[in-house]
Amino acid sequence: MKSKKLWLLVLLVALVAAYFAFDLGRFLSLAYIKGAQADFAALYAQRPLLVAGLFFLVYVAVTALSLPGATVMTLLAGAVFGLLVGTVLASFASSIGATLAMLVSRYVLRDSVKDKFGARLADVDKGIEREGAFYLFTLRLVPIFPFFVINLLMGLTKMKAGTFYWASQLGMFAGTLVYVNAGTQLAKIESLSGIVSPGLLASFVLLGLFPLIAKKIVDAVKARRVYAKWADKKPNRYDRNMVVIGAGAAGLVTSYIAAAVKAKVTLVESHKMGGDCLNYGCVPSKALIKTATLVRQMRHSAEYGIAKASFEFDFAQVMQRVAGIVQAIEPHDSVERYTGLGVDVQIGTAKILDPWHVQITGDDGKTSVLSTRSIVIATGARPFVPPLPGLDEVGYRTSDTLWDLRELPRRLVVLGGGPIGCELAQSFARLGSQVTQVEMLPRIMIREDEEVSAYARQALEADGVAVLTGHKALRCGVAGGEKWIEVEAAGTTKRIGFDLLLCAVGRVARLQGFGLEELGIPTQRTVVTDEYLQTVYPNILAAGDVAGPYQFTHTAAHQAWYAAVNGLFGTFRKFKADYSVIPWATFIDPEVARVGLNEQEAKEKGVAYEVTKYGIDDLDRAIADSAAHGWVKVLTVPGKDRILGVTIVGVHAGDLLAEYVLAMKHGLGLNKILGTIHTYPTLAEANKYAAGEWKRAHAPQGVLRWVEKFHAWRRG
Repeated sequence: MKSKKLWLLVLLVALVAAYFAFDLGRFLSLAYIKGAQADFAALYAQRPLLVAGLFFLVYVAVTALSLPGATVMTLLAGAVFGLLVGTVLASFASSIGATLAMLVSRYVLRDSVKDKFGARLADVDKGIEREGAFYLFTLRLVPIFPFFVINLLMGLTKMKAGTFYWASQLGMFAGTLVYVNAGTQLAKIESLSGIVSPGLLASFVLLGLFPLIAKKIVDAVKARRVYAKWADKKPNRYDRNMVVIGAGAAGLVTSYIAAAVKAKVTLVESHKMGGDCLNYGCVPSKALIKTATLVRQMRHSAEYGIAKASFEFDFAQVMQRVAGIVQAIEPHDSVERYTGLGVDVQIGTAKILDPWHVQITGDDGKTSVLSTRSIVIATGARPFVPPLPGLDEVGYRTSDTLWDLRELPRRLVVLGGGPIGCELAQSFARLGSQVTQVEMLPRIMIREDEEVSAYARQALEADGVAVLTGHKALRCGVAGGEKWIEVEAAGTTKRIGFDLLLCAVGRVARLQGFGLEELGIPTQRTVVTDEYLQTVYPNILAAGDVAGPYQFTHTAAHQAWYAAVNGLFGTFRKFKADYSVIPWATFIDPEVARVGLNEQEAKEKGVAYEVTKYGIDDLDRAIADSAAHGWVKVLTVPGKDRILGVTIVGVHAGDLLAEYVLAMKHGLGLNKILGTIHTYPTLAEANKYAAGEWKRAHAPQGVLRWVEKFHAWRRG
């Protein structure tokens, strides 16, 4: 394939070179066609079909090769064939030639550009798929824009050839008609610049702008239609520029940004500031993991040269420490802090009454209504509780209700093999519970590569967790004072006794009670938004877990910028939320961290890739820390150092991943990481050694053989 592309490129270069070398451009000059006009006309009168056919083919060739002269050819069409026939010939020939140029560009250049700028090109392709024909049509309306550049650039996208053709055919028609008409008066034309007056150029520009203006008008009409039923509710003046519902990561950052740009913003929270991450998720779970890791280290102190380490363990004290850490971080997300930042914080329940009014009901039952220019829904998510028969009878905990527990359960059943289930299962096992983890799917951490799932399972089992994959929970009950859950695998059922059941099977967006149903805002698993995070009402946006597509605190904070800016300034300029580089980590031991594609996703999406893997068991610092396990796995474009994705398994994998996140965000390849000094001895060197593995695999063997001969020659 590469050789075919190379030969085609050589042929094209040769044809263009011949055009200039033999000065063929003289035949496409205004002076030449004016002098030969009579001869062309006479020949056309004798052999009309032959002349028209040859003209058509030459016009197609000139356009396909992006040669200068298409304008003169269009004038010649008018001079020889007249307005009607000339317009038909020039219009179809120019569109066909442009399409050929686009296809050649795609065949020769797209793959190499995709290799280098794959993520960015994917975003462009998405935009082209949605509105590419519209924008191509708009560009074609302005003949002063270099059409050959449009042809080449569109070839780099995934626009269908048929779409490119008809958009070009329609868009170039007006300009073609003007030039063909000018050609009918060829004798009067002294220069190409004299064909179009400044007024005509201005008309073309306005013609090109018209579709854009029309689109804005259409969008305004659509918005007006959406808001029509609420027209009598729209206020003349507004109490706020923005009201944000929910004080989790998305809501806090959104309101902070709004206040920072001096907007008047109200943040409404119905329960606890800081949302799930501070109170029930990220913070308390990591505090528990730290203690569980310490307990594990003390129980295995011999690994560190200490024959025996004794300690007293009190689970209630452990959980009190967790609560204390949450309290220590609370001021970061407190009412007082955000009030000091300029945010009007109100504790209460918010309900959207119409697109411009939010009703707030305080804990005392009093209500108030605020009018606002924009609204951001940031209500987060809650644990999903499966509809298991008998579940309410036996009782259960979730990641939200776990943290007031003060007695260590002797037997714990964890439903769910995702990140939350794995983290908590391992932690409780290390603290001394007899843990059984039940997962319906064939493996835990199903979104990771199979080798990662297997390694995670091995780690959990090493800490005493009984991992049951491929087991479906059927029902719960109590018999003889003992709680049990019945599970099924391969047609066989069994009962597992427990003292505490923890549901960790996922989270669902909080969608009810905020007025979304009454306003007709579409919801599926999340609030349905466009790429700007706008709902069906452009001034009502959503961010964070309630909006998806990711349920990470850092993604919620990332979305918050788009929600704030688009909510406040979207009338003038909007920004599409960028999900091109999203990292995440599961904080089991060893940690699993990832950014971009892993192997199973690359295969599902049909993305070609190479794998470079470095074993952390070879890393000096990991050996010194008795943490010599795990790996760094990097997916790159075949033959290139551009990073498609990275998976790290090991101690502090979440921290190590940051270097790759930065590299992918800013288009840096493995060569740049290899050329960066990393402190010795640190775990971060694993990233450099992974880059070194890639470099060794791509060493220029042919050059090295010549260098070897050179050194042999130097030795004599």
